Amino acid sequence: MTDATSRDGSRSGSTAQPVGGAKGPDELRRQIEETRGQLGDTVEELAGKADVKGRAKARAADLKDKAGAMGVQLRSSAAHAGHTVQDRAGRAGHSAHGKAGRAGHSAHGKAGRAKEATERHAPPGRARGAVRAGLGHPRIVLAAGAAAGVAVAASLVRRRQHGHC
Repeated sequence: MTDATSRDGSRSGSTAQPVGGAKGPDELRRQIEETRGQLGDTVEELAGKADVKGRAKARAADLKDKAGAMGVQLRSSAAHAGHTVQDRAGRAGHSAHGKAGRAGHSAHGKAGRAKEATERHAPPGRARGAVRAGLGHPRIVLAAGAAAGVAVAASLVRRRQHGHC
């Protein structure tokens, strides 16, 4: 890029410095090196901004690191929640087990008392077998009871009609 030089010896542009400002060849070399350094830094900044692929890779690496950290955090939280649920379920299970045990003991005691009562008031010999058979077939017993009730009712109606009551 060429800069225009004005009458007073200064150049127009972003790095305007007097042309005649150097007091010898060594000073001029130093200014040239300084300008080259500044120009190199500027080119490097522009190249970094123009390197979309490199910036995308750097951003992807950052996001990957963040995702990995979040994954670790989520696994830790899930494990903690799992332990909490497991503890609560264990306590609920122990409570239910205890209640079921107490209910079982109570039912066992009542069944034992009921057995003793039925044995004390059990029907004699042959009737005991009939009672057991009736307990095994309650519909048949119900039908037989209904038939017996109808027979008794018919008998009472007949007696009334003939004037025996």
